[in-house]
Amino acid sequence: MTVEIAVISDVHSNLEALERVLREIKSADLILCCGDVVGYGPRPRECLERVRERCDRCVMGNHDYGVVTGDVDRFNIAARIAVEWTRRRLSDEDKEYLRGLPKIDRFEVEDVRICLVHGSPRDPIWEYVFPDAPREVLRELVRLADADVLLMGHTHVPMHEEVDGVHVANPGSVGQPRDGDPRAAYGVLEVSDGRVVSWEVNRVAYNVDRTAREIVDKGLPEELGARLYRGI
Repeated sequence: MTVEIAVISDVHSNLEALERVLREIKSADLILCCGDVVGYGPRPRECLERVRERCDRCVMGNHDYGVVTGDVDRFNIAARIAVEWTRRRLSDEDKEYLRGLPKIDRFEVEDVRICLVHGSPRDPIWEYVFPDAPREVLRELVRLADADVLLMGHTHVPMHEEVDGVHVANPGSVGQPRDGDPRAAYGVLEVSDGRVVSWEVNRVAYNVDRTAREIVDKGLPEELGARLYRGI
């Protein structure tokens, strides 16, 4: 049996983008999230609610971590403001959900071993693994993942490499793409009988104006809305 797995990441409290993507992936057998449900955007509680309802598995991202710990030392000024703003608006239940997210999740689907993480198996919260990462770095991450598929987020940039027979993939960002394409990104992984059938990244347009306007209206840094139009 072929199982269709939708992979999302880096929603960043962008409800307009998330709801648009969820409509696109409503037929998926499983939905996975590589973390950073909150941060940057204006609708953290609503995004958390949707992820809790719709995603079968989710891991902790660095913004999720910042919100539940209050540790903002490694964030730039705009990100720090957004994390602190988000902390004030989440309920104790919301924070408890984020606090309970694993940093790494390993599981099997159709005898295909999957490792789900935000940053990397080496540094689950903070490491950035961009498409131009050296091959030796990818080999080390594959070894640590101990899986057939390694799914990562954090960079907001889609990627896919096959390293020593292991698929290393990033679906890009739902809520704040940074590859020059402002459309929301998500991945679709198909697996069957112990093998990967396919991986693809899809893009879908959403109402950027509404999210950017909400960012300003709610007192978040204007630059967080402006960058959505450029996909940076």
